[in-house]
Amino acid sequence: MSITRFILKKAMPLPKPASFDRYLFVGPHPDDIEIGAGASAAALVKAGKKIAFLIVTDGRYGTEFLDSGVSAEELAKIREAEALASAAGLGVTDVRFGKLSDGGFYPEEALLRCLAETVAEFQPDVIFAPDPAPTNEVHPDHLRVGRAAGQIACFAYNQGIMAQYGYRPAPVKAVAYYMTAKPTGFIATTGLIKKQMAAVACHKSQFPAGSAALKDVETYLRLRAFENGLRAHRGTAEGFRVLGNAQMHVLAEFGE
Repeated sequence: MSITRFILKKAMPLPKPASFDRYLFVGPHPDDIEIGAGASAAALVKAGKKIAFLIVTDGRYGTEFLDSGVSAEELAKIREAEALASAAGLGVTDVRFGKLSDGGFYPEEALLRCLAETVAEFQPDVIFAPDPAPTNEVHPDHLRVGRAAGQIACFAYNQGIMAQYGYRPAPVKAVAYYMTAKPTGFIATTGLIKKQMAAVACHKSQFPAGSAALKDVETYLRLRAFENGLRAHRGTAEGFRVLGNAQMHVLAEFGE
């Protein structure tokens, strides 16, 4: 660790992701929130926090189910119903849909306005979104949604910039990136893996019951929860790359 980073971490500690009251979880597609942070969402609901989900795209191209003759529009409706059932299983009833097209077929401005609208309405303290800077991620929806969520988190407090999108400011205090290889903050999830997997299993268009894909996801989630639990000195945990307002720009040393 560099001397600069060491001093910065002491002077400006990163916020703890479970220490706030209102949380917006942003998913590029139906099922991403559940896989990336579903156990944490359940833990926060259990703790009495206010939670909302925003699913940005409709997932219309997200499965080979289309080969059976189901249209993209029909699949989008199926995936919306699956997402509502999945969120309910985690205890989340506030679920919003951006209805942008899966596959990156939308302008950046539409994505930013979608996020700005939800942030202005829900007024979250923390925004969860996929990490936009892992070395191996290439899916355009994951990368674009992660970047846009960070951009809105950075400017949410700014009345003039939010007004450019047509919305009021919000007191966002942190962004927490899931699906990250560099977690800096953790939420304890002991006893919640079964609930998380039940939520994932609601997405039958993606993970048919008894399928190898569903079993692979469970193996991955259990391994990840165990490793993050060791890092956090807890039973099991989910890890996030957390940035507070002080770390969202300029201070590159926090990313070393």
